[in-house]
Amino acid sequence: MNASKILQQLMQQAGGSQKGSSSGGVDVKGMLSGLSKQLGGGDQGGKSSGGSSSGFDMKSLLGGGAMGMLVGSKRGRKLGGKALKYGAIAGVGVLAWKAWQSSQAGKNASGEQGSGEGERVEVLNGEYQERRSLELLQAMIMAARADGHIDEQEQALITEQIDELGADREMHNWVERQLKAPLDAQALAREADSPQAAREMYLISVAVTDEQNPMERAWLDQLASALELSPDMARELEQQAQQAG
Repeated sequence: MNASKILQQLMQQAGGSQKGSSSGGVDVKGMLSGLSKQLGGGDQGGKSSGGSSSGFDMKSLLGGGAMGMLVGSKRGRKLGGKALKYGAIAGVGVLAWKAWQSSQAGKNASGEQGSGEGERVEVLNGEYQERRSLELLQAMIMAARADGHIDEQEQALITEQIDELGADREMHNWVERQLKAPLDAQALAREADSPQAAREMYLISVAVTDEQNPMERAWLDQLASALELSPDMARELEQQAQQAG
């Protein structure tokens, strides 16, 4: 399975979109912003197929971006990009570490993570990087499904976009299973290999959800509890995600 390759490319897409440049991937945010202007900045949340009442096909405008499929085509998502936290996805490991560092202010003068905290995804290698990548991809897919509005057609499109990033057959089958598996925060939390992994899994979940949506907010609360994150840590991770944009 090549999960680390897929996650790295999604992070690059997110980084390119967050900067408003296509150099790191498809500029999903720019396309959404342009569409929002054409539609008068409204919230076109009425159709799970991603189409709008004005005849614009959201999915075709998103182009080949798997990142856009995960965070940009959900029912109820504002087109202006305010809820799309691309920066948080692009820097998930560093931001989760910063959240931990902030929580340790006054407790650990060095500000360095202890060995028991785990390493950031960006510095892992080999099988450790592959495992963390699977954890984060699973968290991202589950969070994207939390509002219950990814239908079978959208599932197929997401799988297709992941395939275009170079997923091997094992990865393809894994993604299909995740798109159909029951939403189970406890089962997802058991995949976390370290406290740092738990923080990254929560932060990347925040990045692909709209916390103003009651169903998505409920999922985040369930996940924070399952990951045994304190309320203060969960708030710090959400703040890091919001600031990253």
